[in-house]
Amino acid sequence: MSADPQLEAFCAFFKILDKSCTKRIYKFYTPDVVFQDALHRIEGAESLERYFSSLYSNVTACHFVFHERQRNGQEAFTTWTLHLEHPRLNKGRVVEVEGCSHLRFADDGSGRVAHHRDYFDAGALLYERLPLLGGAIRLVKRQLDA
Repeated sequence: MSADPQLEAFCAFFKILDKSCTKRIYKFYTPDVVFQDALHRIEGAESLERYFSSLYSNVTACHFVFHERQRNGQEAFTTWTLHLEHPRLNKGRVVEVEGCSHLRFADDGSGRVAHHRDYFDAGALLYERLPLLGGAIRLVKRQLDA
């Protein structure tokens, strides 16, 4: 199967997404996009741009490494690893989280995404990295593993 140029362009954008280029999302998302992850549901490209701008404002470093990609018609899936450095998470050290994105491209042939849903372990990204809550979550996980 050959690489899909629209899906590859989308992944390339996320490889470089940071606070300096959030305004470029309008090239990759429809005006009425719905974005959803384990923590948020956002409707509209303007709201999504504000969300990304706010999200990246305190991030030290962030990048995605994309793995498998598949597209069938307007539906696409990609797996990825997020590498995130934030001063208030994991003592500022890199956090790595595996995830998957389900994308639905617009029917208009523009190559822009109309629906974006991310699946990842919010605990591994956020809750386990917080000073007090993280210790409690790790304790519960160890007990469940026993």
